[in-house]
Amino acid sequence: MLKTRFTEAFGIEHPIVQGGMQWVGRAELAAAVSEAGGLGLITALTQPTPADLAKEIARARTLTDKPFGVNLTILPTISPPPYDEYRRVIVDEGIRIVETAGSNPEPHMDLFREHGVKVIHKCTSVRHALKAQRIGVDAVSIDGFECAGHPGEDDIPGLILIPAAADKLTIPFIASGGFGDARGLVAALALGADGINMGSRFMCTVESPIDDAVKQAIVDSDERDTELIFRPLRNTARVAKNSVSTEVVRILNEGGEFADVKDLVAGARGRLVYEKGDVEAGIWSVGLVQGLIHDIPTAGEIVTRIVNEAAELIRGRLAGLVAADPVGVAG
Repeated sequence: MLKTRFTEAFGIEHPIVQGGMQWVGRAELAAAVSEAGGLGLITALTQPTPADLAKEIARARTLTDKPFGVNLTILPTISPPPYDEYRRVIVDEGIRIVETAGSNPEPHMDLFREHGVKVIHKCTSVRHALKAQRIGVDAVSIDGFECAGHPGEDDIPGLILIPAAADKLTIPFIASGGFGDARGLVAALALGADGINMGSRFMCTVESPIDDAVKQAIVDSDERDTELIFRPLRNTARVAKNSVSTEVVRILNEGGEFADVKDLVAGARGRLVYEKGDVEAGIWSVGLVQGLIHDIPTAGEIVTRIVNEAAELIRGRLAGLVAADPVGVAG
C-alpha cells in the first residue's frame, strides 16, 4: 500500500484515480476501480438526465461498498445541461467526492461544502490550480500536455508541470496525462504529486463500456497516433488520429471556422465510435499514453499491477541506485 496525502484525505487505499470520461465513466468501471482500492468516478453528463445519474449511482453501490465519486464537467454551451439538478442529485445521493472540470467550480462550492462533499478540481496550469486552491477545493488534478481531451493552451508537459505545481500548491494534488503504468506512478510521486489520474488506461479494461474494437485500436496504436484539433480556435483537444480528425485539422488550418467542422466533431458521432466500434465514425479522445497500453485486463488487475510494480521499483531498482555514502556526506 502506498499512502499519500491524497489517499489519506479521500479514504482510499491506493493513489490511483480513474478519469471522469464522457461516455466511459459508468457504474461498472467506477465500481471496479474503487473495489480494487483506487477511486472510480461516474461521469455525470454521460447520463442523459439527473434522474438517470441517481440510478447510475445506485447501480454502482450494488457493485462496491468502497468510496467512489462523480465527475461534473462544467462547460459554457448554448444550451447548458441542468447543472444545478445534477449537483443536487450528487448531494442527495450521499456522494462525498466530486471531480469538477471545465469552468471555475466556485459557484458549486457552497452546496458541496454544506453537505461534506470533497472536491477535486481538474486544471491544466499552475495558475488555475492556485485559484482552485484559493476557493477551497480539497485537491487538484493537474493535466499535462500529454493528456486526452483538452490540455489547455500552454503546452506544458507533465515533467515540468507536476514539479511546478508541487512548488506552489499546499493541498494534495494528483498528476494526469500520460500515466498508464507503475513507472508513471513512481515518477509522479518523485515529482511531487500525491497520486495519478488515468483515463486512457482504464478505457482499455474489461469493465470499460466501449466497444472491444475501440479498445483493440488503442492497443494497436502508438504514441504518435493522436491529433491536436481546434488549435487555431485556441480550444485545443487531443483525440485519436483518424480520417475525421485529419479533415478537421486541414479545414481549420486553411482558415475554416468552427461552423465548418461542427458536423464532423458532433458528440453524437463520437458516441457512436464507442458504441458501435467504428473508429472512423467521428472524433474520440485518447492520450499519448496509448503507446504504453498493450493489453485489456480488468480494472482491478490494472490497479493491483501498478501498485505492486511501483513498490518493487521503489524498494528495488531505485533503492539500489542510492550509494551508501552519497556524495561523500559521511566524510
